[in-house]
Amino acid sequence: MAHTSNKLHNAFEGALAGGGDAATSPLYVFGPFINISLAAGLARAAFGGSIWLAVLTIAVVSTTYRLVMQWITDGSGGSGLSEEEFGGWAAKVNAAITFVEYTLTFLVSMSAMVTLIADRVPVLNQTILGIQYRSLAAVILSLLTGWLVNRGPRMAARTFGPATFGVLLLLWAMIIATILRTGFHLPELSLQAFGPANIHFTIGGYVRILAVMTGIEVFANLVPAYSGDPHQKSRKAFHSLLIIMGTTATTMLIVGPAIFNLSDPHNTAVSVFTQTMDQLLPAPLPYLGSLVAIVVLMSASAASAQGLQNLALGLKERHYVPPVFSELNRYEVAPRPVWLQVGIVTLCFLLFGTHEETYLALYAAGVFILLSMTSWAVTRRLVREFRQQFSAGRAAAIAGTGIAALLTTAATLIIFEERFLEGAWTYFLLIPLLYLIFTYFRRRIGDPSPEMEYLGQINASLLAGFGFGQSSVEGSANGNGEPGTKTLVWMPEPTQHTKWRERTGDIQHILLLLDGSTNAAQAVPAAQFIAETTGAHITLLSASHAYIEGAAQSSDIEAYLCGVAEKLHAAGIQVNITVRTGSPSAVTHQVVRENAVDLVVTTTRGSSGENNWLRGGLSEKLVRLLDIPVLLVQVEVNATPETPQLERILIALDGSAFSEQVLPFARWFGLNFGCELILISVPAVPESEKYRAPTSVIKTIRKQAENNMHHYLETIASMLRAEGLAVRTIVTGSHPARTITAAARREAADLILITSHGRGGLDRLFMGSVAQQVVQLADSPVFIVPINHE
Repeated sequence: MAHTSNKLHNAFEGALAGGGDAATSPLYVFGPFINISLAAGLARAAFGGSIWLAVLTIAVVSTTYRLVMQWITDGSGGSGLSEEEFGGWAAKVNAAITFVEYTLTFLVSMSAMVTLIADRVPVLNQTILGIQYRSLAAVILSLLTGWLVNRGPRMAARTFGPATFGVLLLLWAMIIATILRTGFHLPELSLQAFGPANIHFTIGGYVRILAVMTGIEVFANLVPAYSGDPHQKSRKAFHSLLIIMGTTATTMLIVGPAIFNLSDPHNTAVSVFTQTMDQLLPAPLPYLGSLVAIVVLMSASAASAQGLQNLALGLKERHYVPPVFSELNRYEVAPRPVWLQVGIVTLCFLLFGTHEETYLALYAAGVFILLSMTSWAVTRRLVREFRQQFSAGRAAAIAGTGIAALLTTAATLIIFEERFLEGAWTYFLLIPLLYLIFTYFRRRIGDPSPEMEYLGQINASLLAGFGFGQSSVEGSANGNGEPGTKTLVWMPEPTQHTKWRERTGDIQHILLLLDGSTNAAQAVPAAQFIAETTGAHITLLSASHAYIEGAAQSSDIEAYLCGVAEKLHAAGIQVNITVRTGSPSAVTHQVVRENAVDLVVTTTRGSSGENNWLRGGLSEKLVRLLDIPVLLVQVEVNATPETPQLERILIALDGSAFSEQVLPFARWFGLNFGCELILISVPAVPESEKYRAPTSVIKTIRKQAENNMHHYLETIASMLRAEGLAVRTIVTGSHPARTITAAARREAADLILITSHGRGGLDRLFMGSVAQQVVQLADSPVFIVPINHE
């Protein structure tokens, strides 16, 4: 079996791969735009003001996405930055809006396509039983598009692949023809456009023509598709954006005035773009241009259907929708989302017709909600960086992104104000409804692993934007070298999870739990060793409802603790004693809160002698209640406590920011004890049976996952080595708990560090799962960091 990797090698390839949606927008935005200019008495000032405002928005939003491309190189683009800056709610809102937007993309593109067909075949404007023939044609073409998409990406690619190149040729032909036929004339830029008489029409035209911005976010999602290092990838992606948005802006500036002067907006039988094309291009180029436009608009509809397929796969992998919604057919694509989309658009066409203006404002509203979220996320990040380090360049960037955020937010508000009763109100119903649906299934199914979370994020963002250009994900190939199933591999991005570096893992106050038993006493040497080395002080705590056999009686417990305290004092350690009655877990929690405790030390067996307190016992309750680490010392029956050593520490990571919360403590141990840090991860990949992926694809994913995890651990290791620490990395195994404990024995690790809610590659490291199994199987003490969900 061969292996192919269809990377994008230059900006032009990227423009063709991701620019279909954005490149088609000039074909249909001028109709609604000219109509409002007609209402303004064909005021050139309002027309020109709208055009220049749109070009300014294109410029500042493009600049904003340049920063997104530099920061977010994993394919999650603006949605990834929004989620990083605003939290998990932004992911659900993004997914909900994107779900709606793909359907509106299909509606707008198919409506515009049918309009162009009707321009050449006027009989389609006639009606039968109150329904225009063009609406019936749109239904038939929608069914055909859905059928093609559900037969796999190769079928769709063969049908629609060259479309973006064709529409770029058409637009530049129109630009050149306009200059040759009418001269070089830019739209009028006059303050009259913003005067009382024209401002309403200027802003109205502006928000209608802003549909030219649709699809700009795709290029931020395409960054990992290019060859080269991250800097080269982001630069190529931005150049691809410039090719498409530069063409769009040039078309607006040069062809726009020609459409204004040459077209007759009263002629509703032929679109203003077709009218202008017929006058500017020599025969038979206008008909060829119409054919190209029809194909590219159908490709945009197909791309939106494929985008919804991949969004559904991403939502399934993030546990936002039930698996049945995204089941694959024999062509290894998910048909149900496509047929749902086709059903919705069919109903819309039959009820509301096929005039693109009906859906264009709603389409633009959703796009600008996403653009404004991204712009505010970029601005927020720049402001945070500016506070940390002053920079004139960063200040200028804040001004630019702030303008982008204000423009996109204003456009969103204007669209909702103007079109609220014409359908914009549906966002206030659909987005909360989808948000609740995603939340319900996430809670019902449970949190996914980081691999599936990440794969879902990429499916929902990156794949959805490819359209039918050149694929840029890793693909398998059959023996004939033909491209096979597209697959994606989770690639941890440690540069996005560096908050742990800002935290300290200092341990200055240790709470040592004792009940008077010899089992509990085996925790004393560990606490003493840490305190002697670091200067931490210790509080001895004994708490119980009633003293049980094997433990010191209440009359003796204080004397017992005093004896322990004297030995610790003799070693130069500051010691306090606390004895309380009550639930040990509740008392411990209370003492921790009252005394600013940094670490709780206890053993895996207490006075009862029961094996492993984690089975619903004290340790499990402590990890659930506390937000500070718990050190569990393994009990050896009839053993004499020995002074521990700390030469090697094993740290379990899975690539998530959750599991990385253990790293500040690992760094603290390394710096204070001079021990070697061993970072370990167990790569996890989806099962072929569960995800209906071919075995060969799963093997490819598994191999790539191992490579990616090596890269991730080495990146973390390099950060720690930069602080003078000795660090090694291990990627091995398949069963997390067994792999971790086996590695601890093989490496003679003196301590295991693990989080209690690190989700994923270590198979959900929370109490009752991997962490519990590690404590049960390990011979070494286990240092557990509970995750505090904020």
